[in-house]
Amino acid sequence: MPKAAVDEGALEFRVDPPDAHLPASASRGDVSATDTTVAAARPEDRPRFDPSVAARRFVTLVESELAHGRAFLFAPVFLGLGSVLWFSAYETPRPAIYQTCLFVSLVLAVLLRHRSRVLAFSAAAAALVAAGMWLAAGETARKATVILDGPVTVDLTGRVVSREAVTGGGWRYTVDVVSTERPVLKRPPERVALIARGPHEAFADGQGIVGRARLSPPSGPAMPGLTDFAFSSYFQEIGAIGFFYGAPRPAVLPEAAAKGLLASAYAWIGHLRIVIGERIRSIIPGDAGAFATAMVTDERRAMTRETAEALRLSGLAHIIAISGLNMALSAGIFFVGFRMLLSLHQGLAQAVPIKKLAAVGALAGVTAYYLLSGSAVSAERAWLMMSIMLIAVLIGRPSISIRNVAISALVILVMAPSDVMGASFQMSFAATAALVAGYALFRERKEDDRQISALPSVAFVTKSWRFFWGIALTSIIGGVSTAIFSVAHFQQLAVWGLPANLAAMPVVSFIVMPAGLIAMLLMPFGLDAWPLRVMGFGLDLVIDIAREISSWGGEGASGLLPPFVFPLVVTGFLLLVILKTELRFIGAALIAATFAATFLVEDRSPPSIVISESGDLVGIVGANTVATNRENPPSFIFSQWRRALDGPDHIKPVMMPDGAGKRAESQPRRRELTAEEAEAARHAMAGALAAGEAGRFTCLKRLWCIARYGETMTDDIKIAVVEDAAFVESACMSADIIVTPVRLRRSACPFNPVSTGNGDALIDPVVRGAADDSLTGAGVANRPRLFTGVSLARHGSIAIRFENGFQGRAKIETARNGSERPWNLHRLYDWRSDRFLDDAEASMSLDISDSGE
Repeated sequence: MPKAAVDEGALEFRVDPPDAHLPASASRGDVSATDTTVAAARPEDRPRFDPSVAARRFVTLVESELAHGRAFLFAPVFLGLGSVLWFSAYETPRPAIYQTCLFVSLVLAVLLRHRSRVLAFSAAAAALVAAGMWLAAGETARKATVILDGPVTVDLTGRVVSREAVTGGGWRYTVDVVSTERPVLKRPPERVALIARGPHEAFADGQGIVGRARLSPPSGPAMPGLTDFAFSSYFQEIGAIGFFYGAPRPAVLPEAAAKGLLASAYAWIGHLRIVIGERIRSIIPGDAGAFATAMVTDERRAMTRETAEALRLSGLAHIIAISGLNMALSAGIFFVGFRMLLSLHQGLAQAVPIKKLAAVGALAGVTAYYLLSGSAVSAERAWLMMSIMLIAVLIGRPSISIRNVAISALVILVMAPSDVMGASFQMSFAATAALVAGYALFRERKEDDRQISALPSVAFVTKSWRFFWGIALTSIIGGVSTAIFSVAHFQQLAVWGLPANLAAMPVVSFIVMPAGLIAMLLMPFGLDAWPLRVMGFGLDLVIDIAREISSWGGEGASGLLPPFVFPLVVTGFLLLVILKTELRFIGAALIAATFAATFLVEDRSPPSIVISESGDLVGIVGANTVATNRENPPSFIFSQWRRALDGPDHIKPVMMPDGAGKRAESQPRRRELTAEEAEAARHAMAGALAAGEAGRFTCLKRLWCIARYGETMTDDIKIAVVEDAAFVESACMSADIIVTPVRLRRSACPFNPVSTGNGDALIDPVVRGAADDSLTGAGVANRPRLFTGVSLARHGSIAIRFENGFQGRAKIETARNGSERPWNLHRLYDWRSDRFLDDAEASMSLDISDSGE
């Protein structure tokens, strides 16, 4: 066979003679010589890897990608990368840096656009990264949310912005704060979210509300490396969360400023959402009614915890959110329905493009659905993508394309750059991009069974098979593409997601969504009862499926990923989905290499001790266990711990009977014990340590808990959790690590009564917050470490790891890590001086006792 060779630079072809690659003896017909020579080819005659050829080949492939218009698809990637870099920076980047980079990169991109596509693309990418940072800075400055610095109970007067039904009755109100009393807050949040469970008539939007309320700042990470809810609250403009004591009362407020037309329209839509939600729940009782309300108006808090947990464990929780699935089904039903109705009139079908008219009707339908959903972030993304796809139908372009996904992402990143940090944004676009790319591959396959499918006897079977195969394939692609994001953000995977979706999605597609859309169309005429009951029937089936599959077990807790895994896998995923040439296989290789590296590199050991930022929950981590100081730990924090620690079993504390170590009930509550009470408390703590099981707390209810982390009494670490501040001194005499939720001003025990097993101090008394920062006792007074409510609120949750057993060397990691970004700046606020303290001032102030010593 002639051998054709290609010169990549000149793109010229040459054809060698048939025997040009053989030795002379072979060309003369010496077959035996030919066989011998070919079989024993010399190493120097074998083809070698030429870096210059590989480089030219790479440049050629990049040029091909650019020629296919792939450069535009990377625009949202680089824009989002800039926002991620800005939000993740340890300190707020200086504007001059990214503004200069933006200007220089734009100039270079313009100058190089006719000289080198690759260099121009690189300059444009740098400009997009800088633009992403600029947009992130602008959104942060625009929000400027005031976040409460610490828990407080106040008389609050405000104006209701919106309301949402919650589980077990009651309402969750979003309230604009007008005033606070008892005490008057020096730095009150402008907007709060409060739950009211006391019996009362629901407040309407814009109505005044007053009541005694408990306010708390949004929770930070439950453990270093987990989700910071203060970040999302900052960009949702919620400065505090909490609840009313009892039922709130109406308040007479000054007349609000007259609303503009747009604000009035939003207020009317908000009232309509409430009316629709109440109507649905009046027809569909129980969890099915809450489920239906969530799918229509995005009110998700009325569902019981058991049902919500079943949906989460079974992988069906995505049905609740108004996202791509719901919007696509509604758009599809509107589009097909309008097109069928228009096609009934033959003259109309021949005179006008009914496909485009149907697209207009579907666009109006999904827009109404989006407005009724309350304009949630996930609904906004789904509506935007569906709108672009329907507009593409109107202008005669492909409706389903990766370019439409890129346009949607660009619009959202320009409007709200902070969305890029959220799991909802990442998972939504990852699933959509993967499905579009997978659809493009399967669309290229030829249909070989058209004649067979045309037979009436097999048409139904074929279509049914394709439907269920489509659901399975969609579930597989969606599940695989979002798995890394689920593990990174929630530390879990839905093990039984595929069978759950195969069983539930036909019900949702053929019963729930059509009935729901019919009910919404008939509701203005009062004819919505029967379609709502059909919808409720379908949702009851979905709930039954979720409960059955969740009972199979397999929660799929994955633990924390090594830091390098997430960015590398996401990079590989983007290359695999976006690129068109064989360069996309670089993405697949990167993903495979990253997962292989996770098995080759040394695993990062889980923390030995974890402390919540409130200080009222402490965990001792063992092999597949976590022992806490609470018999029933707060589920919000503990569920995150379990997922991050790979699903360990909970070990409850041993509760001591009342007796020694408890101060006299007749004594008033005070910060100090008498000498006799202090001695009895120390004796009780010592007895609990001696009799207690290693790695398990022993507690005196509402006073203190104590445990030892280690195998023997000579080389272990002793941990005490003190609820009553009067016992802090006794705990300092008995333990190495003392945690109290009480907001004490001092941050260290003022004496040196106890040491670690080898006589060294355990930890430097000032938390510096750097991850993997080794803190030893060199040059530090030999005293235990005290974590108070003040220091924990300032630095966030704590993870402690011990090296080489329990020989006094420890690594501390704090959730805040010392950064001073706008969403955690409230941690440095000192209400006494009404100013923000830097870390050095905060640490110095914490080392001063109440007496000023």
